[in-house]
Amino acid sequence: MASLTAPPPQAGTKRPRSSAQEHQVSAPVPDFGADSDDDVEDVARGKGGDEGGTPSSMIVQFATLEGENKGPQIDVPLGSTVLQMEELMNQLLENKDKVPYTFYVNDAEVMETLEQTVSELAVSTEAVLRVSYQPLAVFRVRPVTRCTSTMPGHTEAVLHVNYSPDGTMLASGGGDMTVRFWDVQTSLPRFTCRGHRHHVLCTAWAPNGKRFASADRKGEIRLWDPSKGVQQGQPLSAHKQWVTSLAWEPLHRNSAGERLASSSKDALIKIWNTRTGRCEVTLSGHADSVEKIIWGGEGLLYSASRDRTIKVWNVEGEGRKLGILVRTLVGHGHRVNTLALSCEAALRTGPFGKEECALKAVSKFTPEEAQAVALERYNLARGGEPERLVSGSDDFTLFLWNPVDGKKPLARLTGHQQPVNHLAFSPDGRRFASASFDKKVKVWDGRTGTFLATLNGHVSAVYQVAWSADSRLLVSASKDSTVKLWEMVALKRAKATLPGHADEVYALDWSPDGSAVASGSKDRTIKIWAH
Repeated sequence: MASLTAPPPQAGTKRPRSSAQEHQVSAPVPDFGADSDDDVEDVARGKGGDEGGTPSSMIVQFATLEGENKGPQIDVPLGSTVLQMEELMNQLLENKDKVPYTFYVNDAEVMETLEQTVSELAVSTEAVLRVSYQPLAVFRVRPVTRCTSTMPGHTEAVLHVNYSPDGTMLASGGGDMTVRFWDVQTSLPRFTCRGHRHHVLCTAWAPNGKRFASADRKGEIRLWDPSKGVQQGQPLSAHKQWVTSLAWEPLHRNSAGERLASSSKDALIKIWNTRTGRCEVTLSGHADSVEKIIWGGEGLLYSASRDRTIKVWNVEGEGRKLGILVRTLVGHGHRVNTLALSCEAALRTGPFGKEECALKAVSKFTPEEAQAVALERYNLARGGEPERLVSGSDDFTLFLWNPVDGKKPLARLTGHQQPVNHLAFSPDGRRFASASFDKKVKVWDGRTGTFLATLNGHVSAVYQVAWSADSRLLVSASKDSTVKLWEMVALKRAKATLPGHADEVYALDWSPDGSAVASGSKDRTIKIWAH
């Protein structure tokens, strides 16, 4: 293996000599595709550049996202791909086991080669280039490629499918007014729960997995015990119109996991104590239907409305402190349809990380232990930064916000040609995807909002997207009756098209352990897709 050394001064360049160069700092280098070690050294020393003296390499200082320098400044070929830089980082950090990384230059992710990113950003090749890196999930989710089971039972369209936080059960709700629980291992029905008097429009698992909430077009919310398939208590009925969204309080904020928020077309949000069945507070302030709510990890609740605003509410404390409007986020020119939160995957699964699920130890946790693990996973997902919120609208735009600290958007994102239906952050928070009526899925940088790619392939409206647990794969569901699989390494085309449904695909979810995808359709079936 050749060593990558600082290059001698080249004619026609004004690159300053750093202290690293003065001392001829060297670092191990991976195979950059040269035919021999001599060729590698020639490339590293800039001999493969243009005759006019254009450098073919740059002095790079690698650093963590927090700004801590790692290793010496080294000369890296501009043609280095992400995989080659990844191999270099593993050698520099002396990792015993190979760790995947992502790299950033000035907050822009390196998608293909270092040279491409430097060129797009018009970064000077004469200065030391600071490249930030972030480790990715070590485990890899295998692409889903085939339908392993078709689950009939619903007599009308399947509108929702949701894996439990620990991934052991699947819940579905549909136009037939039922909620159904399915065994993940056998794909057989466990319970069919009746009681709703209209279409089941929204559903949500409690983060501890012990309860499941569903709401219908009549405005009623019902709570279910998934282990027995029975209703818990009386329906929660105070909304005057149908319920549009449900959100449980994150487990790391309250170990009891008893509080549930609901939003409605009546423009109100209600916070329920599910143990007593009472509404603790009603949040009023929106002038039109509230389309989506998310209960964040900082004691705040976010709501999106047809009145073109997003509101931030304080939902902790007692008495008058509970339900105070913190701020209103303004920017959209039409109704706001959907929201996504950067830490949403960690909030949804609570204490059930991949390692915890593999060990099957969570069931033995006390509520306090489960809360502590959930907090640890949330802080890890947050990465020392405030949680970020993205909103999508009928005005075809998205806005990226820092809702904890301010009113001004971090970015306004354009590109869709029709209303935005759905948004989802990757579990690592590095990217988010948007689905639209314009038949396209777009992928954006989760920290800056920078556009990354348009995923073309669907021939009709895209309803929903879902990420794999390792953030490397994405699936999309469409009116065209297909599910498509996309790989983040190759963003230009679908990795696989998964046909099989006979009608529009409304619902989609990826299991927390990454082993399977569930899709629900207007054809009244649920399909499970696996490797």
